[in-house]
Amino acid sequence: MKYLVLALGLAAAGAAATARAQEGTDPDWPCVQRKQPHLSLGQMWSGPEPDEAVGELARTPKIAALADRLEQRRLPLDEAEAEIAAFAEDADERQLTALMVAIFDRVEPHRAALIAGIARYGHKQVDLAERIDRHRQKMEEMEKAEAPDFDAIDAEEEQLDWDMRIFQDRQQALTYVCETPVILEQRVFALARAIATGLE
Repeated sequence: MKYLVLALGLAAAGAAATARAQEGTDPDWPCVQRKQPHLSLGQMWSGPEPDEAVGELARTPKIAALADRLEQRRLPLDEAEAEIAAFAEDADERQLTALMVAIFDRVEPHRAALIAGIARYGHKQVDLAERIDRHRQKMEEMEKAEAPDFDAIDAEEEQLDWDMRIFQDRQQALTYVCETPVILEQRVFALARAIATGLE
């Protein structure tokens, strides 16, 4: 029965992958969330467009240090917003824009690396699912033999059980893994909104 359940699960995963492929996304992408490898500053920021001078300002020690702190998810958002408000009291438009650039320049590479890691994770799951299917087919062939080798069948079943356990554990971890890029996007957007408030 457990092999039937697994087969149905893999079939569903294959159907979902086909649907995603038809949408033009990575067919091995394991997340419900649409794959978006990179973000642009314009998606997050509605303030002034930064120029080269603002980019240089974003790398100054004061702004860089604040951006390092604000992008850390362990810093509660309300505290981050309070620090932005305090910074905005003495900051002009260019400094606020530079802070946004500094935050984005820190989060975007981290998020892109996460997306790439999730894609590799998805490819490994597809490979593992195919290996599980091969184990299942081999077991069926061995069981149909005129003189079944039950020791070999037991060994194959043990490997199948192990691979299934790994596959299922990874699937359970996917919910958190897939949500992480979204959490990063939401944080950047919230910080951008707080910075934009200082422009008003």
